[in-house]
Amino acid sequence: MKPDLFQSPDYYLLDDLLSEEHKLVRDAARAWVKKEVSPIIEDYAQRAEFPKQIVKGLGEIGGFGPYIPVEYGGAGLDQISYGLIMQEIERGDSGVRSTSSVQSSLVMYPIWKYGNEAQRMKYLPKLATGEFIGCFGLTEPDHGSNPGGMTSNFKDMGDHYLLNGAKMWISNAPFADIAVVWAKNEEGRIHGLIVERGMEGFTTPETHNKWSLRASATGELIFDNVKVPKENLLPNKSGLGAPLGCLDSARYGIAWGAIGAAMDCYDTALRYSKERIQFDKPIGATQLQQKKLAEMITEITKAQLLTWRLGVLKNEGLATTAQISMAKRNNVDMALTIARDARQMLGGMGITGEYSIMRHMMNLESVVTYEGTHDIHLLITGMDVTGFPAFK
Repeated sequence: MKPDLFQSPDYYLLDDLLSEEHKLVRDAARAWVKKEVSPIIEDYAQRAEFPKQIVKGLGEIGGFGPYIPVEYGGAGLDQISYGLIMQEIERGDSGVRSTSSVQSSLVMYPIWKYGNEAQRMKYLPKLATGEFIGCFGLTEPDHGSNPGGMTSNFKDMGDHYLLNGAKMWISNAPFADIAVVWAKNEEGRIHGLIVERGMEGFTTPETHNKWSLRASATGELIFDNVKVPKENLLPNKSGLGAPLGCLDSARYGIAWGAIGAAMDCYDTALRYSKERIQFDKPIGATQLQQKKLAEMITEITKAQLLTWRLGVLKNEGLATTAQISMAKRNNVDMALTIARDARQMLGGMGITGEYSIMRHMMNLESVVTYEGTHDIHLLITGMDVTGFPAFK
């Protein structure tokens, strides 16, 4: 088991833009990742198993809904703190960050924003500590980039709703206690429902044989005439804009998280370049390897500035969906490029579990696809600057 020697790059002294609270929150998350995630994550990824024992620790460092108000069990932190926590967790592993950001932005966020007071008090405190784990049911077998085409539906049966349909590619599904599920009513309007494990007809089969996010539990949500109590309907927002609002929050966290994966790949490659001797000198003393490292730190620095500014806008309530979309697309693409270049720098050692790079690279192939593909986010930016939607 190799020690975690990670040192965070800060080429433009961006720490000067952070408050003391920001740095305390980030450093606590970083220390926890070094102690609890780094020593075990390669083994769990090889076994394709989620390390459930870390859930309590994720809650303790603010990994679950850090921006949720204190009265509902959250830490009441700002959006930059949320981003920094996601950055540090994904520096450890994208799959662990997926668990954290799904819980925060796709489960706690809609209950907080779209739910009523009884729902907030019932679910949020337990989700904040990790006593409850949640998942988010939007993507369907035939509807990914076009969620508005969903066929999952529910009918009003008088004293309850009857839910039918299926969702897939759902992080946390196999062991989630609750699911925030999006389905159409009899008029075709999309609503959110809280479905609890144990409801008859609700099953969550696990998805196997993944080469990506192997340390994250992924599954399906199957609804076969599930009776959902009427008090489990989220009352304060409906329509496609409701789940998309959740995705804005999640994509914002991903934009920060991808920087963490990129930092880890860069830091690993930089250290290796100083230690690996070829032709009687360190490979870091050669022009080709310096070119890779210089490009890596440049792109990381640009991404850091992008997300910091986005965090300021988010705190001020000014961040747009299109701005968040740009950051998600840019930063994940940046991280993938860095992972691939770093892997090449390590040669054959780059494909082994002795180093984190190949695991990050495989994970990022999922991150670049979920919550809006690379191409869809390009079209969102294109529509924003031209005014013309070009999705079909």
